[in-house]
Amino acid sequence: MVTAGEDQKRVGFVAREIKRRTGKAIHQQKMIRDGDHVLVAVSGGKDSLVLLRVLHERLKRIPISYNITAVHVDPGFGGNSAQEIEAFFSSQGFDYKIIESDIGPKAHGPENRENPCFLCSRMRRKLIFELADSLGCNRIAFGHHKDDIIETLFLNIFYGATISTMLPVQELFGGKLTLIRPLYLLDEDLVRRYAEAMDFPKIQMECPSAGATKREEIKSMLNGFYRSSRKIKGNIFHALQNVNPEYLL
Repeated sequence: MVTAGEDQKRVGFVAREIKRRTGKAIHQQKMIRDGDHVLVAVSGGKDSLVLLRVLHERLKRIPISYNITAVHVDPGFGGNSAQEIEAFFSSQGFDYKIIESDIGPKAHGPENRENPCFLCSRMRRKLIFELADSLGCNRIAFGHHKDDIIETLFLNIFYGATISTMLPVQELFGGKLTLIRPLYLLDEDLVRRYAEAMDFPKIQMECPSAGATKREEIKSMLNGFYRSSRKIKGNIFHALQNVNPEYLL
């Protein structure tokens, strides 16, 4: 039986690890500088909510200052997901913008049944880029973690015929805009535990593809390997930083 004291220690450990690894990622990759305006893309999932909270709390502990604007693109599936996210932003005192759209139904139209997630993501990112430009944001932060980066590698190999994945820092438009992923050193399980400890809302987007995507298939495959050996995830992640081009065709 887990006591209340033991439970508090576990929560404290998770919170410290989240802050430590996020701080390490930001520092090593020089993700955020003094005076930056960071647009935090918030989908409504645990990852982006954790990212938003960590970046906001970090301002209390560091010698630099930056502005944060939380942005959610409502995909237009119906329901009250946008209202729930807006209520969360407001209750936490975040500066925020909600973009209403119909990209979800468009991406799932009859002419695009094969890969609706790719088109939805591309259209959502376009809206975010346009808003970043209008707000004067020079950084866009996404909540992708270590598992996302590994899964993207295999998605690109299996379905894109390319060996590539997401970068921790990526400059666009001649350096005018920079994409950052401050959670890239974090395992998804640690992010999930922190979100549960913080009692973040679980927001359903009503997406018809939820739970039935190629990414979910890759995740299931990888989890089978992870169960067989605790070293496999770390080995894959480190392999991305230890590429030997001489032994590639």
